[in-house]
Amino acid sequence: MTLRKLFIDMNAFFASIEQQDDPTLRGRPVAVIPTDAPTTCCIAASYEAKRYGVRTGTPVWQARQLCPSLVFRLARHRRYVLFHQRILDAVETVLPIEKVLSIDEMTCSLGLNERSPQQALALANAIKQAIRTRVGECLTCSIGIAPNTLLAKVAADMRKPDGLTLLTAADLPHALHSLQLTDFPGIGPRMLRRLHSFGITSVRQLCAAPLATLSAVWKSKKIGERWHRLLHGGEDEDLSTARRSLGHSHVLPPPLRNDSDAYGVLTRLTHKAAARLRKEGYCAGCVSIHLTFLDSKRPVSRRRWSWACRIPHAQDTPAILRAVNQLWQARPQGFAPFHVGVLLTELRSADCTTPSLFDDNRRSIALSHTLDVVNTQCGPHALHFASIHDHRNTAPTRIAFTQIPCFDRAIL
Repeated sequence: MTLRKLFIDMNAFFASIEQQDDPTLRGRPVAVIPTDAPTTCCIAASYEAKRYGVRTGTPVWQARQLCPSLVFRLARHRRYVLFHQRILDAVETVLPIEKVLSIDEMTCSLGLNERSPQQALALANAIKQAIRTRVGECLTCSIGIAPNTLLAKVAADMRKPDGLTLLTAADLPHALHSLQLTDFPGIGPRMLRRLHSFGITSVRQLCAAPLATLSAVWKSKKIGERWHRLLHGGEDEDLSTARRSLGHSHVLPPPLRNDSDAYGVLTRLTHKAAARLRKEGYCAGCVSIHLTFLDSKRPVSRRRWSWACRIPHAQDTPAILRAVNQLWQARPQGFAPFHVGVLLTELRSADCTTPSLFDDNRRSIALSHTLDVVNTQCGPHALHFASIHDHRNTAPTRIAFTQIPCFDRAIL
C-alpha cells in the first residue's frame, strides 16, 4: 500500500491569526465573532478557549459563562484571506498543492520518489517549518499522510494542535479502531443513525463491513464501493460533480434588525449570489429565502421561516431580485428579523440553457454581465443597481470555508 496524499489542516486558523497579529493575545483564550452582539455565535476559538468548552458555534452569551476571561475579536476576513494566500505560497516552497479544500485545508500529492515514510515525514516537517518562518510562529498545522485523501484527513485530525500522523499499510485498519464514526468526514448525525440501523456502531465494524453492506447503508453501490476502497487504503477517485446550490446568508447586527434594513441586506446578498452564479457559469431555476426572527418572549430562541419559488432558468440579477421580492412579501409579519439568506437551486450550466427570446431579458442579462466586468476591474460596488445603494456596504464578505473570496493582494 502506497503513501500518496499529504493533508494540511491549519489549527484554530482565525484565532491563531488574531494571536499572531496581537502578541498580547498569545496564550490567552480568544474567540472570533462575526458581529458585536451577544446573540451571535463564535466562528473560531483558540485552543486556550477550547479547553473551557468554547467551540465554533458556541453562542457568545454561553461562551462568556464558560470562560469569563475570554477575549472576543471581530472577524477580519480580508486579513484571513491574506494569511491563506501566504500559507499557500509557503507550502509550495516544499510541495505543489494539489487542491485547496477550504481556507484552512489543502492536499498535496506525493511523487513517486516521495512516498517512503521517511521522505513523507521529512516533507511534512519542512512544510511546518516553512509556515512558521514565512507566515508566523502562531500559525501551526496538523498534517496527515496516508494512501488517500480521506485517510490523510482523518490522520490530520488524530493529533491536534501541531500534530503529524502517518498511516501506512501496517497501521490499517487497527489504527482507526479507536476513533468515533463521526470522526470520518461525511458521517454526520443522520448517517450515524443509519449506520446504527445496520448494526455498525464502531469504526472496527465499519472497516470490517462487506461491500454489500456499505452499499446498502449509503443506498448506492458506487458510494459503497468508494467507502470500502478508501477505508482499505485504495486510491482516490475523481468524483467531481456539478454544483447543486449557491447562496449567501448574514446575521444582522442590532441596528439592522428591522424589516426595511433586513430587506436591504437580503437584496445585497441576492446581488452577490447572482454575480457568483454568472461567474461559475450557471443559471438557477429556483429561488428561496430563509429568515430567522427573534422571539421577544424568549431572547435565546429563534423562529425560522423559508419559502421558495421556481423561475425560468436565469442568471441575471433583476430576474432573481423579482423572485426574492415576491418571496419577501409572503414573510410572517410582526417579528424582528435576525438572520436573512438567499439560496439559488436547480442549477443548470448556462451553456445548456436556451437563451431568452425576449429583448428585455437579453438586455437584462447583458447589463448584469457588464456590471461584473466593471466591478472586477474597478473593485466591488464600482457599479451597482440602485436597489442596493443604501446597503452596498452591509453584509460584508465573509469566509464560507469552501468558498474563499478573491481579494486583490495589493489592498489587503
